[in-house]
Amino acid sequence: MFSIGPFAVRSRVLLAPMAGVTDLPFRQICRHYGVGLATSEMVTSDTRLWQSDKSRLRLTYSAELAPVSVQIAGSEPDMMAQAAIECVKLGAQIVDINMGCPAKKVCKKLAGSALLQDEKRVAEILTAVVNAVDVPVTLKTRTGWSPENRNGVTIARMAENIGIAALTVHGRTRECRFKGQAEYDTLADIVQNVSIPVIANGDIDSTDKAKHVLDYTGAQAVMVGRAALGNPWLLQSIAHTLEGGNTESVEKKAPSWIELNEVITAHLGELHKFYGEYQGVRIARKHLSWYAQTLASLGAGNFDTRHFNALETPQTQFEALRAYFEGPNSYEEKAA
Repeated sequence: MFSIGPFAVRSRVLLAPMAGVTDLPFRQICRHYGVGLATSEMVTSDTRLWQSDKSRLRLTYSAELAPVSVQIAGSEPDMMAQAAIECVKLGAQIVDINMGCPAKKVCKKLAGSALLQDEKRVAEILTAVVNAVDVPVTLKTRTGWSPENRNGVTIARMAENIGIAALTVHGRTRECRFKGQAEYDTLADIVQNVSIPVIANGDIDSTDKAKHVLDYTGAQAVMVGRAALGNPWLLQSIAHTLEGGNTESVEKKAPSWIELNEVITAHLGELHKFYGEYQGVRIARKHLSWYAQTLASLGAGNFDTRHFNALETPQTQFEALRAYFEGPNSYEEKAA
C-alpha cells in the first residue's frame, strides 16, 4: 500500500489509462480483480470539445470506485488548468497529466510525450495544473524524448519540486513508441532521485516481470497496460504475488469455466448499457477478440471472433457467447 496525497492506494497494481480501451466498464472489472487505481481514458484539455459523445462518456465517473483519477492531455498551461478544474467539478479526486502518449495525433499537437523536448513548457503546465486544483496531481511520462535524450530524471525532479504527488514512468522514450523492450535503468535512477511515489510502467506482462521490475527499480507499484486486455485475471495474479503470495501457485490457478463465462458475459452487458446498443455492439467486438486470445492461452476451445464481429445486435452477441460456453469444451479437465 502507498499513498497519493490523502488517498491510500491499497494495491501495488495499477491499470494504465488507454484511450478507447479503459472505459468505465473495463475499469470496474479491473478494480474487482485487485487494481488499486484505474485512471480514466485520456481527455482533451480543450473543454469546448467535451460535448461530444466520446468525451461525455470518458467524463462519466458516477459509478467509479474511489479514488477517482482522471487523465488530461494538452499543451497549453491555461487550458490544462481549466480542464483540471472542470474534471474536479465532475468528481475527479486525482488529476493525471499525460506526458507519455507517443501517438502521432497527440504528439503533433505538442502534447503527450512530445512535451518532453520542451522542459520549460513542462514546468509551466505542471505549475498551472497544480495551482489550479486542491486535489493531488499526478504525472505519466516516459524516460525521455529519445534514447540519446533521456531526461526522465530532470523531469521527475522538476515535477516533485512543483508539487506533483506521484509519477508514472513508462520505460521507453517518445521516439521508441512501443518498439523494442522497456528499460528500467532510467526508472531506477528516477526512484533514487525523488521522494514521491514512482509507478513503473512498460512491458509488465506477468507476475514474475512485475516482481522483478519492483525489486530492480525500487518503485512503489507497477502499472499494467496492454497485458490486461481481455485478461483481468492477470491483474489479480500480480496483486496476489506482490502481497506475498506464491507466484507458482497463483499462476496455476486459472479462472474456472463458470467465472470466465460470468465475467465476459457481464462485461458484454455493461458495454451495451454504457454505450447504447449500436455503439456497444461495436465496442464489444474488440474486447471479445482480446478475451478470445486469453481463452486460447488457457487451452479452451476456439471462440469464433469472425462470426462474432459480424453480429449486429446485443441479443445475437449474447447468443453467440452462450453457445460457446454451453458447447463441448475440455477446459475444466485441463484446468483441474
